[in-house]
Amino acid sequence: MIYVLDSNIISYMLKGNLAVIEHYRRQDTMNHEFIIPPIVVYEVRRGLLAKKLYKRLEAFEQLCHKIQYMDFDKTVWQEAAQIYALLRQKGILIDDADIFIAAFCMVNNYTLVTGNVRHFSHVHGLNYVNWT
Repeated sequence: MIYVLDSNIISYMLKGNLAVIEHYRRQDTMNHEFIIPPIVVYEVRRGLLAKKLYKRLEAFEQLCHKIQYMDFDKTVWQEAAQIYALLRQKGILIDDADIFIAAFCMVNNYTLVTGNVRHFSHVHGLNYVNWT
């Protein structure tokens, strides 16, 4: 299985949340793969820089070296636009970053790891797990 780590999961890991870290370790020992999409790198890095949390930024950089990075391609952007349109027609608005992450997972048939079930539960067809 391939897991995509959401920003909040990485934040929990960097803060030392034992439950989330244990989930990660368990899946890692089962040889599951992990991916960090570019929008998550941006979200985590901007937050750490803004708060001057340089030790956590260093830990994040080390984590990024262990985890695969994949960029968005044209199909992800197209899927994101479709998700946005469907949600807007239903009167549901979620952050663009979350839409991009959901589209990335759906296009590639990956499972999202998130604690933000409130937003992601609105995206029909998205596979996600909550490690929090």
